[in-house]
This record gives sequence, C-alpha cells and structure tokens, in this order.
Amino acid sequence: MSELSATRKAALWVGVVFLLGAALGGMVGYSYEHHLVSAASTPLPEPERRAHRLEELTRALGLTSAQSQQIDAILLQRHTEVKSIHDQTDAQIDQVRQKGREQIRAILTPEQKPKFEEFLKNLDQQRRRNSSK
Repeated sequence: MSELSATRKAALWVGVVFLLGAALGGMVGYSYEHHLVSAASTPLPEPERRAHRLEELTRALGLTSAQSQQIDAILLQRHTEVKSIHDQTDAQIDQVRQKGREQIRAILTPEQKPKFEEFLKNLDQQRRRNSSK
C-alpha cells in the first residue's frame, strides 16, 4: 500500500513540476516576444533609417565608397521631397477636417457643442499618439 502511495506521490510531483514548467515557459516566452515586438515597433529617426538602408545596399550590391556617398545623397533628397508632399497633403487634409468640423458645429445645439469639443479633443490626442508611433 505504501508503495502505491509513493508511486502516486511521485506521479503527482512530476505532474506539478511539468505544469509549473509549462506555465513559467509560457510567461517567459510571452515576455520575450512582447519585448521583441515593442522594440521592433519603435520607428527609427530618418537619419538612422537612411544609414541602415545604405548599409543594406552597400552590403547587397558591393558599393564603393563613392557610390555609397552618391546613394546617400539620393536617399536624402527623395526623403526631403516625400516629406514635402506629406506636409502639403497633411495641410490639405487638415483643411478638409476643419471644414467638416465647422459644418457639424453649425447643426449642433448649444448643449451638444461642449460635448463635441471634448470628443474632438480626445480624437486629436489619439491622432497625435498614433502619428508619433
């Protein structure tokens, strides 16, 4: 009888250790993956992105130093042009957004307008957080 009891105790301990190991492994795995994802989702500043892209091109194509310098200048110029287009487009989008908000304000009651302004404040904060990511 005591032999059966010892066997059950041993099996129980093996099961407990297995479950604890699985739980701990899952937590460590989740933590590690979460760290990798959050680190990967942090965007690099433009100069660092450009340097990384240039390094990749240099390695993949076997660029000379002169070619690397020329390509870096090209990448910088294209970035400047694209940023200018984005800035213009963002300004146009903002004008359309403001026009829509004014149209909405025109049909709201005096009681609704403060609620709408609070709604817009929250929306703008969320937009700023998302654009900075």
